Amino acid sequence: MNAHSLQDMQAGFAVEALGSQAAFRVALQALSHPGRVWPMPIDAECPAHGHAAAAVCLLALLDADCALWLSPRLASSSTAAWLRFHTGCQLVSLPAQAQFAWVAQGDEVPDLAAFMPGTDTDPETSTTLVIDVAGFDGGATFHLSGPGIATTQALAVQGLPDTFAGQWAHNHAAFPRGVDVLLASPAALVGLPRTTRIAALAALEN
Repeated sequence: MNAHSLQDMQAGFAVEALGSQAAFRVALQALSHPGRVWPMPIDAECPAHGHAAAAVCLLALLDADCALWLSPRLASSSTAAWLRFHTGCQLVSLPAQAQFAWVAQGDEVPDLAAFMPGTDTDPETSTTLVIDVAGFDGGATFHLSGPGIATTQALAVQGLPDTFAGQWAHNHAAFPRGVDVLLASPAALVGLPRTTRIAALAALEN
């Protein structure tokens, strides 16, 4: 990284400890209460590519021991250097190598089976996948159930592939293995831990 690129680098959290703690709490709440929309405080100068909520989330979660896979739009942009500079994470070329992964809106979302599922004895070694979506006020409607949900939780998402519900059924069935997913709109997160069951609205109506 040359001096010019460092000069142009966007800053991280305004106050490292406070910003990181706030973003981490939102991610934890999202995974603890699947399907709920959690506003993300954006207390950092985020890069132009990728949603700010996802960028701040990963800024809080990543460190030098983490392997990160980025979808093509992110990998070829300043976002990759921004995360490397502020977190020390290692970029990998394959989803199966990643502890964390981030897919930009408009990039193809790899099949969930392409990521690390962990093992029965070490399920925590699986990938946490962050997917940028257009928003949570339209698009496909899912009904969620499982731990962290009292009865059922409705979730509308714009921007997930049509095959997502089917892929998720296989991901959920592999428990304790499987990936955890965070959906990121520009300013909010929704968590989908592997313990969550997803039923598409169309399937419920048949």
